[in-house]
Amino acid sequence: MRPVLLPALLVASAPLRSHAAGGDIDQRIADGFKPFADTVAGFVFAAIDIGGFVVPWILFWLIVAGLFCTLYFRFINVRGMAQGLRIIRGDYDNADHHGDTSHFQALATALSGTVGLGNIAGVAVAVTVGGPGAAFWMTVAALLGMATKFCECTLAVKFRHRRADGTVSGGPMYYLTRGIAAEYPRLAPLGRALGVLFALCCLFGTIGSGNFFQVNQAYHQLLLITGGEHSVLAGRAWLFGVAMAVATGLVVLGGIRRIARVTDKLVPLMVLIYMLAGLVVLGTNVHAIPEAFGLILSGAFSAEGVQGGVLGVILQGFRRAAFSNEAGIGSAPIAHASVKTDEPLTEGLVALWEPFIDTVIICTMTALVITVAGIGNPLPAVEGVALTSAAFATVMPWFPYALALVVLLFAYSTMIAYCYYGTKAANYLFGETAAIDVSYKLFYLAMTVFGVTMDFSGLVDFADAIYFLMAVPNIIGLYLLAPVVKREMDGYFARLARGELAHSREPPEHLQGSP
Repeated sequence: MRPVLLPALLVASAPLRSHAAGGDIDQRIADGFKPFADTVAGFVFAAIDIGGFVVPWILFWLIVAGLFCTLYFRFINVRGMAQGLRIIRGDYDNADHHGDTSHFQALATALSGTVGLGNIAGVAVAVTVGGPGAAFWMTVAALLGMATKFCECTLAVKFRHRRADGTVSGGPMYYLTRGIAAEYPRLAPLGRALGVLFALCCLFGTIGSGNFFQVNQAYHQLLLITGGEHSVLAGRAWLFGVAMAVATGLVVLGGIRRIARVTDKLVPLMVLIYMLAGLVVLGTNVHAIPEAFGLILSGAFSAEGVQGGVLGVILQGFRRAAFSNEAGIGSAPIAHASVKTDEPLTEGLVALWEPFIDTVIICTMTALVITVAGIGNPLPAVEGVALTSAAFATVMPWFPYALALVVLLFAYSTMIAYCYYGTKAANYLFGETAAIDVSYKLFYLAMTVFGVTMDFSGLVDFADAIYFLMAVPNIIGLYLLAPVVKREMDGYFARLARGELAHSREPPEHLQGSP
């Protein structure tokens, strides 16, 4: 089928500038923030020379951690998935255990943070810069990241803080402080310092990646389908930011239980819509799928014409995978720590599925759609979410409207989850009081207005940078506390083999009433 694109897509390379050109307030905010964004990105992505190749040190940091966890835990990222699925479906749920959410709800909340615009706009960036071969390395990075996620989410439950009212708080800031103090008493000051550093990074990282990036791209997709530079929204980005802030606030001000009730319904819905649309595109171009896979595999190891060659393709794949599934970054363990369980390892096994669903399934679907759509049908020279939209529109000319809905859902769910992450970081730093809780949430919601006004060219690097900084203290903690996770792993599987872990008698809440 010949591509039939909406007129708005013909100017898709311009809308990121047009909204600011029509509004002095938008432009002043973007210009004032740019120097800070450039400074942060320059530090985090400072490069080191390895055998003649220039590699950002933060990516090397994440890759090595994934390799370490994969080997140290004896490929738990492969052999633990079946048990993880049994736990997700509620086979081992116990209402008497401590926590706030079911395993399914904890996974859904974490996925609401990771399944976002990185799966749409981020993959498009990787394929544009690194070629189709970047999709292969995204999958490799996700497989390694599964082991990292297993480790950090086990620790998040193991060392979480249980309050007097029965609710819990957890995440890297807690296992860095409590875990290191328990295992290495002499290193307790180091653990405390790492915990504070992580929490500070989390305060700003959640705003950069979970707020600025999400609301910015959601706005631009809506701008596209309403006329681009002629849209009623052009020059009124701040108004869209206010609307998103209000919608997000209606959920996050209700705490983790309201967040979980929303995400366990929203995440399956938005993933289903996106996957079905992707299958329609692939089904229509089924003849091109073998060629698309060939381009992905050949591009992963040859990458002719791609700046940076094969190494550049690898780095693009790993960078976008890390941004998408955030294994090693440390934010998702905050959601996983809320689970109702007294077995820390169970949530580590559940967490294995998070990078798999997010990157191996959803990101691969996006990369395949873009690659397949581009075979014989040159796509317009656009970037980010506009490229993904153009790829879907080659089969479904109306799809930019549907994608606008998907983008809004992805952005909305991510903003909800990241507000919770930032709130827990604020609670750790300043106290678990209602005043701190509400104050941070209101600050986070106010920042939505700033994020929507930023220029895309500076936004990607800034969002990646402030987000990746969280990995520094987190991964130091993973290395120090890996023996704790290994003891938990060996003990859990030994008891499982002896039949000491009983199945639950009742199905979990999300399956009750199912046939």
